[in-house]
This record gives sequence, C-alpha cells and structure tokens, in this order.
Amino acid sequence: MRIAIGSDHAGFRLKEDLVAWLVGAGHDVVDMGTHSEAAVDYPDYAEAVAVAVRCGEVARGIMICGSGVGASVAANKVPGVRAAVCHDTYSAHQGVEHDDMNVLVLGARIVGTSLATELVAAYLGATVSDEERHHRRMDKVRRLEARDWSAPTGGAR
Repeated sequence: MRIAIGSDHAGFRLKEDLVAWLVGAGHDVVDMGTHSEAAVDYPDYAEAVAVAVRCGEVARGIMICGSGVGASVAANKVPGVRAAVCHDTYSAHQGVEHDDMNVLVLGARIVGTSLATELVAAYLGATVSDEERHHRRMDKVRRLEARDWSAPTGGAR
C-alpha cells in the first residue's frame, strides 16, 4: 500500500521508527517530513499528508505530533480527509471500517513504538464496511463538509 507519513518535531523519532517498520512490511512510504527534531509547526505536515490523501497520491496517511490532537484538527480541515487520533487498536480499525478514516493520527508523547506499530497494522489491515448504515452515515458527513456554513441551519435532524 502507498502511504504518506508526516510528523512535527515531537513525532519525528516515532515517524522514523514507523517508516522503517512500514518499509519492512512491504509498503511504499512517502515521507512528508519533518526530517529532524528542530521545532516546526504541525499544520504544515498535517496538510502535506492530508493533501496527498485527498489527491489520491497515496491510499492512506499517518500523521504524528505530540498528542495527536493538533495534527488531527489540522488534517481534518482538508476536504475529503477523515483523520482521527487513535491510541487503541479497536479505534484504529473501527475508524476505517465504520467511518472511512483515511488518516491515522498518533501522539508520540502518548504511545511508544511497539503500540504504534500495532495501531498502524490495525489501521492498514482494515477495510471500509459495505453495510448500508455506515454508507448512510458517511453520506451525512459528506453533506456536512459540503454545506455552506455562512448561514448555519443548526441542530440534529
């Protein structure tokens, strides 16, 4: 599988470990940076990973920052990207199966290399469900993304 991976400075070492693991597992890895532990801004790398996913340059993305939260927020600003922070294997595969998650976000200050490889394996091994209820829900998510928010309609329906 062709995968884009990126990190900020806090996630650099974990990214390097995951790149080696992914290559060893036979994946085609596109390293979007950063390439050192020098301080950088996570939105730049989250955007690079998210755009690669959105444009179809890669099948899936992985982004790493300190907690995973900031990178997840940034990646989700790119239309068509469904990024989520996952620190357990259930969420890592269920996010793909039920929610068509296409960017896995990890917090390098939360998980170590061993757990991170388990999370990535669960994420990459998952496929999107064909169940109607999941398609219906994702259609609603896409409508939210496409909505003109200059005049919010508010509330659940």
